[in-house]
Amino acid sequence: MAGVSQQVDSSERNPPSRAIAPPSGPKGRLSVIDGVRLSLLLVGLLCVLTGLLPRAEAAANMRRIGPLLLFLGSVIVLAELTRQAKVFDVIAHRLAILGRGHYPALFFLCVLFASATTILLNLDTTAVLIAPVMLALATPARIPPLPLAMTTLWLANTASLLLPVSNLTNLLAADRVAMTATGFAARMWAPQLVSIAVTMLCLWIWYWRRGRRQADRYVPPQPIHPANFRERALLFTTAGACLLFILAIPILGDRIGIAAAIAAAIAVAAFAVFDRAALRLSLIPWQLLVFVIGLFLVVPTLSRFGLDHLMRALIGTDPGAAGTYRAAAAGAALSNLANNLPAYTAGEAVVPAANRNQLLALLIGTNIGSVVTPWASLATLLCLEFCRTHNVRVPMSRFVLTGIALAVVATTGAVVALLATG
Repeated sequence: MAGVSQQVDSSERNPPSRAIAPPSGPKGRLSVIDGVRLSLLLVGLLCVLTGLLPRAEAAANMRRIGPLLLFLGSVIVLAELTRQAKVFDVIAHRLAILGRGHYPALFFLCVLFASATTILLNLDTTAVLIAPVMLALATPARIPPLPLAMTTLWLANTASLLLPVSNLTNLLAADRVAMTATGFAARMWAPQLVSIAVTMLCLWIWYWRRGRRQADRYVPPQPIHPANFRERALLFTTAGACLLFILAIPILGDRIGIAAAIAAAIAVAAFAVFDRAALRLSLIPWQLLVFVIGLFLVVPTLSRFGLDHLMRALIGTDPGAAGTYRAAAAGAALSNLANNLPAYTAGEAVVPAANRNQLLALLIGTNIGSVVTPWASLATLLCLEFCRTHNVRVPMSRFVLTGIALAVVATTGAVVALLATG
């Protein structure tokens, strides 16, 4: 245990500069997941070159996702530099100190931290940056790591309903129904509250209660303080950039990618002055960008050759309550069979834009329901990968069974809230 503690402390003092992707084997080698992403892009390009997907349609799809790619790339660069500036470490340690060794207090603070990060900075930020911070916190505070891991993993998915920036699927949905950030939040606040409440209940019952964590109290860790002017400058500048981005969300609406790019530029400028070695090409999340581009070439091609008929049979076009529940159930099921992003994009294509409740229910199903299988969402996959690299065992049977219960109850409750406030 002492060796582990020393290793964690060393990493906190000198956090490594690394890419947004989780560890993937020897340096210079692509992981299996990266190979899949590149293959998807290659297949998509072949679809365009062979005429299976008309070039005009492909160009229209690229124009649609251009602002989304700008947002996704910028916000993850911003979040990664914020991590390197120790902003997330400082917050996590302060929250553990604020809990004063009481697990119920720590539970509520961790839920608040993970939910706020997911809502304001995107679920992938929570998966990639908050997950390792929380797992690193477990050793010095003597906290069982599994409750921290599951809190991060579940809330990265179930807390991603409120704002367009919370999830890439949200950005697509808001664009489809022409909703501003404030309009989207006004429609989704009730489903989001229900989703988080159900997640908290499930987390406490299956991972946080006394019988699961085998301890009454934890040890509050020591606070993290910047060691010198350089570290203080990076800490406050990147934190300020994040704050500016958050404040811009209700103002800029569908131009949120511009706000993310400006905030990322501020963080990059700070590191260019105080820690230029940290500015590497690996900061750019090429894996995610490649995956999204490939997806928006392959899924439309499949839609032209029968996928639309299958999705229409599964989801239907009923704008009423029955059609709304059906869309949510189809979105959740397809997310766990494949992945939530292709499940949403394929489903969106067959839901009439006028059926706003049905489309938002599909979104609820793909966002909340993707907690049953490891591949259901990129956030789930990344969190599980970090658990593996931190030697945190996640019992798969327990993961799947508790995930099914959460997906069913939270998705149903969120759709009820959507219809009740519609």
